[in-house]
Amino acid sequence: MATIDEKIFEKPEGEVAKEVDEPLTEERIAALKNFAESIGVEFTDFVNLNRALTHKSYAREFEPRLKNNERLEFLGDAVLGLATATYLFEHFTNLSEGELTKTRSSLTRQSTLTRLAEKIHIDDVLLLGLTEKGSLRGRDSNLEDAFESVIGAIYLECGWEVARDFVLRQMVDEFERVKVTGVPKDYKSKLQEVIQRNPNRTVSYKELGEEGPPHMRTFEAAALIDGKIFGRGVGKSKKLAEQEAAKHALQNLGELN
Repeated sequence: MATIDEKIFEKPEGEVAKEVDEPLTEERIAALKNFAESIGVEFTDFVNLNRALTHKSYAREFEPRLKNNERLEFLGDAVLGLATATYLFEHFTNLSEGELTKTRSSLTRQSTLTRLAEKIHIDDVLLLGLTEKGSLRGRDSNLEDAFESVIGAIYLECGWEVARDFVLRQMVDEFERVKVTGVPKDYKSKLQEVIQRNPNRTVSYKELGEEGPPHMRTFEAAALIDGKIFGRGVGKSKKLAEQEAAKHALQNLGELN
């Protein structure tokens, strides 16, 4: 990995340090260009794309003033939500408002976005701190955040239509799945149904923690069966974290493929 030119980050005496973008090496530009080509988007300026692929742990370990992908994640999440909602509204005219909401949540949940991020090989170009690289616990969350951040970068670079089309290309298989299987079932409800097969068993949820700035909090929750943890989940709200925890519990129980 190329060493950052320390002169770029020298803080003039008496001045408040400002956030800055990392100077791009030819090697990094080449990697970003190859990634952009692989996802079918043309970038002329790679600053935002690089920022979208810079995790906060990288900035924390190498240079705290480096801009990371948190703000772009916020923007990309909004673009993703609008693009997905618009498609569902236009192509699933038989669904009610509640069914549309449930379907959109299913399509944009962490497990789906992590899978899509893996499909376009975000892992290969995502800058992580050394500690974060060695941790498997936050990997899914990191990939989800980077995927949304890339959408935000595409929106800033190319506009709404290109960003929307990118989202729809990534989601095409997910939309087809909904057409075949119908409105996705609530994982918490399904887990409750499974547990009720044995009246003596109980299911509950426990908040394990939260992190991130106020406008982009992430929550971790656990699904407990008879007081023991059977699944963990992370989400942008407590409800979404519990849904992911319920899903993992169902997988551990052999109730989901």
